[in-house]
Order: sequence, then structure tokens, then C-alpha cells
Amino acid sequence: MRKPRFSNIIRIFKLLGHSGLVLFFLVLPWAFINQTPNPVKTFNPIFTLNYWIYFLSFIGYFYSFTYYLIPRYLLTKKYWKFVGILLLIFIFFSLLKPFERIFDDILEIMRGRPVKPYDLFLIDFLTNFVFIMLTALGLSIQVVKQWRQSERRTLQAETEKAQAVVEKKTAELSFLKAQINPHFLFNTLNNLYSLAIRQSPHTAPSIMKLSNIMRYLTEDVTKEFIPLKRELECIQDYINLQSLRLGENNVIDFEVTGKTDNKKIAPLILMTFIENVFKYGITTEGQAAITIKLFSDKQQITFFCQNSILVTTDNLESSGIGLKNTLHRLELIYPNKHILDIKNDNGLFTVNLVLQN
Repeated sequence: MRKPRFSNIIRIFKLLGHSGLVLFFLVLPWAFINQTPNPVKTFNPIFTLNYWIYFLSFIGYFYSFTYYLIPRYLLTKKYWKFVGILLLIFIFFSLLKPFERIFDDILEIMRGRPVKPYDLFLIDFLTNFVFIMLTALGLSIQVVKQWRQSERRTLQAETEKAQAVVEKKTAELSFLKAQINPHFLFNTLNNLYSLAIRQSPHTAPSIMKLSNIMRYLTEDVTKEFIPLKRELECIQDYINLQSLRLGENNVIDFEVTGKTDNKKIAPLILMTFIENVFKYGITTEGQAAITIKLFSDKQQITFFCQNSILVTTDNLESSGIGLKNTLHRLELIYPNKHILDIKNDNGLFTVNLVLQN
């Protein structure tokens, strides 16, 4: 609503400015008539032809110069034509002498009164002075107009550029999520397949947990941010699903501390790290331990996970795609608002992630 109001105010100021200019030229002759002797003070020039020649010549020059000559020749860089036409108009006014014509009528009334040469010189000077002032005014109006248009174009270009950046960012995030979701679903379905092959009684509960995860992937993951509690529920379902597959030989230490109410997080940011923990740090043939901890306070969310490396180098290289996507998403969603430290030392893969609010 502010823009239309502002535009209306601009229009009102423009109307007042043009009305003021017209009124100024209508009453200007009276400023000189009042300086003449008493018999002339009763003279009303508005009923004379010379008065309207004076008025129409100056007003006509101002509007034609401002809104036709400048856009047609000066702004199109036809400088010589512009200067030539302006010079011809100046000569025309010097010969026409609009002010002198009005004073010719005054001299007719004064009849025989001597006219000082200085008075005639003053009349010529006023004609030229008004001509120059109108020229300067017209140029000033066009300069301001061009400056405002340039500012508007710059603002529009910046807006379009910002919009393009947002669209590119959205497209990149959509692409990265599209890469993450099938990968996550593929791993989970493999887990369910292994339970079904063994005819495990945990197959039905696992399908229910997968249903919860799928609801998360189809409804929540499309949002830019989701409640932290919703992300943790998905992580818990995933851990429970993996626990059913792995049995009791593996130790899973999952702990959440701090305040998680009213906290938000980008979906699937943590899930890639948790997937990697189970995919590359757990085995069904031996014993292993993984640690997943999350702490939340008013300022930040701190995530930590650690697992032993129980896979070959080739498999580790394939896991780099998911990590690379997550790093890219962190740069897009949390620019200068996250700290990520990943270490691969002494057979342990450790992730420390801090997300600032």
C-alpha cells in the first residue's frame, strides 16, 4: 500500500510544480507594471495580444524543450542537432523580445514619456535571463528524471539478481534432496529385506517405522526448516530400525540433551552422518560401538557422532557423495552459521557439527 500512496504524492507535487510555473508567468508582468507611474498601474495586459505572445512563447518553449528536444536529441546523443536547434530558438527569442512587446503596450499608454536606454536594456536582459533559467530548469528536470530511472533500473536489476540467486539456491537444494532421499530409502529397504528373509518377528514393527520415516521424507523434507523434535523422531525411528536388524552385538549410544522445544533445523542435515555411522561403522558379523549425541541450547545445536571404520577404501569413497551433498547444503542453508569438523584418525570416523541459530 505504501508504493501507490508515494506515487500519488509525487503526482501531486508534479501538478503543483507545473501549476506554480504557469501562475508565475501569468503574474510576472504585473511585477514590472507596479514599478511604472500611476497612469500605467491601471493597465491590464491580459487583454492584449502581446501578453499572450509572451506567455505562450515561454511556456511553449519550456515544455517542448524539456519533454521533446532533450529526449529526442540530447538523450539520444545527437549533440550537434541539439545545440543547433537551441541556438535557433535563442535567436528567435532575441528577435521576438516577449517582455519588450508588453512594454510596448505600456509605452503606448504613457504617450510621449521618455524611455531611458537602461529600461530597454533591462527588458532585453530579462528575456534572455528567463530563457536561460527555463533551459536550466528543463535540464535539471530531465537529469533528476534520468537519475530516478537509473536508480529504478539498478534496484530492479538487483531484485532480479537476488531472485535468481534464491531460485538457484532452491533448485540446488531440491536437487540435493532428490539425491539424498532415494539413497536413504534404498538403504532402509535393504534392511527390511534382510529382516523378511530371516522371517524376523520384527518385520512388521520395522515397516511401521519405515512408514513414519517415509511420511517425514514426503511431508517434512520439502520444507526449508522443520522442528528439531521432528528430526529427532525420524532419527530415533531410523536407529530403532537399524537396531532390529543388527541385534545385541552392537552398542548404540544415542543421547539428546538440552532444550529442543521451539528449535528448528534444516531437514536431513543430520541424517547423512547417521546413515554413514550405521553403513560403515556397524557389522552383523562382529561387535562394534557407535556414539550419537545432540545438545541444544538457545544459541546453537551441537551434534556429535563417532564410529569405527569397518569398511574398505572403495566403500568409503562411495560414501563421500552423501557427505559432499550435505556440505553443500550446509553452505547454502547455514552460510557463516555453522562449524563442521570431520576427522578420520586411528580407525575412528568422528563428526562434530555446530549449527548457530
